[in-house]
Amino acid sequence: MSIRLPLLVGLCLALVTGDCRLDASTQHGPSLAVPDGLQAGDLVFREGTELISAAVMRVDSGGYSHVGLLIGEPGHWRIVHAVPAERSDRGNEVVIDDLTFFLAPERTRNAAFYRVDADPETRRNAVAFAMQQQGVPFRIGSEQGTYCTRLIDESYLHAGLSLQVRYQYLHIPLLQGEYLLPSALRTSPRLSLIYATGRM
Repeated sequence: MSIRLPLLVGLCLALVTGDCRLDASTQHGPSLAVPDGLQAGDLVFREGTELISAAVMRVDSGGYSHVGLLIGEPGHWRIVHAVPAERSDRGNEVVIDDLTFFLAPERTRNAAFYRVDADPETRRNAVAFAMQQQGVPFRIGSEQGTYCTRLIDESYLHAGLSLQVRYQYLHIPLLQGEYLLPSALRTSPRLSLIYATGRM
């Protein structure tokens, strides 16, 4: 994979520092619609508005920069996800947010909802494992933490289901290694699209 040096420097800074400040040029649109028929254990991908989102999408042109695991129930949906701090009262870690916060226009341009092909018990076990990771540091290129896609993959693996995804080796200065990119997770044969806003 060929990536220009300025982009690599920007990506490294964003990933190392957790700098996810909003892009001043971002145009905030209306809140994104949430489809009916969702289930705990579904995945919600988003195209983010932050600096780190732009960096991820330069490396991975699959349309989305972040993903979380849906928990809760209709009318009270929440998301567990590994993310650089999006609020001043939290660090860079695995957190649980309301779905409305996750999809708010100041941090999300487009979103897609995916169903994991799994039985109810597997889904419950994946959700339970992901929730137990709350507070685990958000870290790229380190086994002493996790990041968004790896959290999803590990949650379902712990529940006994392989999502059959492929990690890709990236030559990123200071952070080179194998990564699970959002597009690789999204195209897992275990996932099926429920609903998408905007472009795919």
